[in-house]
Amino acid sequence: MKRSTIDIWVGIFVAAGFAGLLFLALKVGNLASFSTDQTYHVKAKFANIGGLKVRAPIKSAGVVVGRVSEVNFDNESYDAVVTLRVNGHFKFPRDTSAKILTSGLLGEQYVGLEAGGDSVMLKDGDRLRLTQPAVVLEDLIGQFLMNKAADGKDDKDDKGAKK
Repeated sequence: MKRSTIDIWVGIFVAAGFAGLLFLALKVGNLASFSTDQTYHVKAKFANIGGLKVRAPIKSAGVVVGRVSEVNFDNESYDAVVTLRVNGHFKFPRDTSAKILTSGLLGEQYVGLEAGGDSVMLKDGDRLRLTQPAVVLEDLIGQFLMNKAADGKDDKDDKGAKK
């Protein structure tokens, strides 16, 4: 083989390697969805979304059924408005509830859907009425410490001695 032919094949191999690495990086980072499936959008209002981000998964019974497509702030109700892009293969009743959950103790946050019992299904543009905000770890620790401090004061009488 000639030198130029070998150089061309090496160039093609390197370009294919870079394309493969780019594809994997986008898939791992959830930055690109290469799906052509039909989806429908549903909005949900939350008092607190914690660290929920765009492209976070939407799960029901542990199965990823969609992704978060938008996070906005409502200036009238002072709530976060989350737009959920749900895969068209998955149908949920109109009284479905949504809550923000965390994978593990300090893992990523995602939206969990729990199906209701209504016979009418959600359609594009609907809004979920039943939502539960994210549990913020810092708030839980603060509550725990305040309760412990209050318990310590209750155990002592006026002179500082234990009852």
